[in-house]
Amino acid sequence: MSAKRRARTKRSSLPATKGVQSHSTAKRLSVDKKVISKDIRKKVKRGAKGRVPPGPLTGWRLWLFRLIAVTVVPVLLFVLVELSLRATGQGFRPDAIIECEVNGKAALSDNVRFGWRFFPRPIARELVPFVFAAAKPEDTYRIFVLGASAVKGEPDAAFSFGRILRVLLGNKYPGLNFEIINVAMPAINSHVVVELAKDCVKHDPDLFVVYLGNNEVTGPYGAGSVFTPLASNLSLIRAGVVLRSLRFGQILTRFIERAHPVGNRPAVWRGLEMFLEKQVRATDKRLQSGYQHFARNLKDIIGIVGSSGSKMILCTVGSNLKDCPPFASLHRLELGAADRTQWEELYQEGVSREQAGDHAEAIERYLAAAEIDSHYADLQFRLGRCYWALAKYEKARERYIRARELDTLRFRADTRINEIIRDSADNEAHEGVYLVDAVRTFEKNSPHNVPGEELFYEHVHMNFKGNTLLAKALFEQIDEILPERIRRERASDPSLLTEAECAQRLAYTDWTRHNNAYKILNFYIKKPPFTNQLYHEERVSQMERKLERLEVNLTPQAHKNAATLYEQLLEKEPSDIWFRWRYAELLSVHLRDESSAAKQVRLTQELLPNSYRPHLLLAMSLERQGHRNEAIEHLWRVIQIKPTSANAYHRLGMAYHAQARIDQAIRCYSKAIRLQPDNGGAYKGLAVLLSRQGKVDQAVDMLREGTLSIPDDALMHVNLGVLLNRQKQRDEAIKELRIALQIDPNSTETRRILESILKSN
Repeated sequence: MSAKRRARTKRSSLPATKGVQSHSTAKRLSVDKKVISKDIRKKVKRGAKGRVPPGPLTGWRLWLFRLIAVTVVPVLLFVLVELSLRATGQGFRPDAIIECEVNGKAALSDNVRFGWRFFPRPIARELVPFVFAAAKPEDTYRIFVLGASAVKGEPDAAFSFGRILRVLLGNKYPGLNFEIINVAMPAINSHVVVELAKDCVKHDPDLFVVYLGNNEVTGPYGAGSVFTPLASNLSLIRAGVVLRSLRFGQILTRFIERAHPVGNRPAVWRGLEMFLEKQVRATDKRLQSGYQHFARNLKDIIGIVGSSGSKMILCTVGSNLKDCPPFASLHRLELGAADRTQWEELYQEGVSREQAGDHAEAIERYLAAAEIDSHYADLQFRLGRCYWALAKYEKARERYIRARELDTLRFRADTRINEIIRDSADNEAHEGVYLVDAVRTFEKNSPHNVPGEELFYEHVHMNFKGNTLLAKALFEQIDEILPERIRRERASDPSLLTEAECAQRLAYTDWTRHNNAYKILNFYIKKPPFTNQLYHEERVSQMERKLERLEVNLTPQAHKNAATLYEQLLEKEPSDIWFRWRYAELLSVHLRDESSAAKQVRLTQELLPNSYRPHLLLAMSLERQGHRNEAIEHLWRVIQIKPTSANAYHRLGMAYHAQARIDQAIRCYSKAIRLQPDNGGAYKGLAVLLSRQGKVDQAVDMLREGTLSIPDDALMHVNLGVLLNRQKQRDEAIKELRIALQIDPNSTETRRILESILKSN
């Protein structure tokens, strides 16, 4: 064989390379590749531990995954955000009752920020200050009293019916400690009290007393509220309340309020005057929603209290019928122009006859007017007054009640509210729920069963006699339902304390009587809507004469006697905050002993560590003593507890102003104005600083803004006039000074400045 042929034979016997393969070899390699490829894919899918993961989700597994993704995951994220906000101190604690420490022991007290959940922050109402032991002592019977300003004891919480009740119980059971915790807040209604009850049941209660119903229309979520609008769906209301209890919800609602401010929400607390534009007729359908909400809220409060094993007393709600005319009246909607003219003629004829003392003829005219339109509340009240003058007391009572029912500024609980309270207490399904019918109690103790000024200061707030009557009615019910182990501890003398004895044990003296009468006259009766009531001038004259009679007894010796009484009471009860508070006021205002007054306030501060009030009072006392730096420290403590305190910022401005710390003073004055647009002192202080810095234009603008917010501040107009005159705006200056004299015609200084400007021409 030749060499070339041998070479070809050798190459053909070798394996094929570079794509040149035999058929069998190619087939074998193809199989091997499939095996290897499959093996690799298995290894890749097995993962690190060699387990084969499941295939793609299908069927019910896929729907479960989707359900978790849209429910559980968002909830977990929300919880994470909420916890993060709490950890970083965002928002505020929503609880009504928070922890503190008193004399080294764990205690519980009111939370000044609780009201932020229901009111705009700058005007949020606050709970009555209270403090009690976190662990209830064995010899203690703990009673929570829930409600609004009538429960608070307006105008002075030191003399509420809860305080009087404690005196009555303590006298009957001297070996026991009756701890009565007044959990009350002005302007609230049942929507808020539901939340208060939830907090109170956590703290070992024995009994609840609920006196509630005056603010169902004007309080939060009521038909006549200026705070939060009525929602017909109670679930929506409660969802909003819950949202505001969460830090995320608090931040969200604050953001919404700033981005979309509600124009009709008040920026300044003006009392009942704020509701002048919120009249609600007796025929308004929204009232029915309010009644339904009230009934449901009462039912839930009963359920909350019952779940704690506590007993509960529901009280009907009394009001002044005879001596409180309606706040506002409206004609029936369908009254035509001709009928209205005829009605007005008859009504005015009746008024003329009434003023002349001819009550029978007045009644005839009024009844004729009522045939045309009986919905006008003032007409019904005038009829009641005329019937009373003729000694037709039952007819008078009917008309007085009708006048209250038709009052379109609904600050008093009406008949339907009290029916709901009675029905709630009478429901046999509710064990441990009792009724104290305060309405019946007040009627029985009033002339001809018509409550009036004998029991009430104005429309709903009871005077000391009224509070004592209610306290005694509650005592009789409580005395029956106390556990047998407590009833065995009764004192041998079964007689109840008299009203005078209760007054002595609570230091209700001529001084405090005068204080209360002064507050009612000047902070209520002389302000709208009371100024719109019938017979207003007559009522003011009567109250001014009463004040004059009380002033006769306010001698230096009377003040010393009151101080001695406080010292005796504090020796027996050193932890009573109201005794210390009022004693400090007496020492400062009447005995001119500022150092001793400050000592009492410091002791109150120790008893109320979570309250800003003692710090504010102490700062004011320290200012009067000239200890300005220490006063500033306490004012900043006030702001730490209550960041919305315009009063504290104003006083800080004054303190910094006096120390010539101008920048700090300007900042504090400005903050006070933002928080309280009617803070006249802050406007005037800021204007002075600006003018001294040569910024007269800014000072003038500031005072103009102030006169818009507080048009009846005479000194504001005077200061503005002086600055305008300095700017050579003589006519404008004269105009402002004349306005000031219209407000305060007896000001000799204003008259002197005006005459000086007039002569300078």
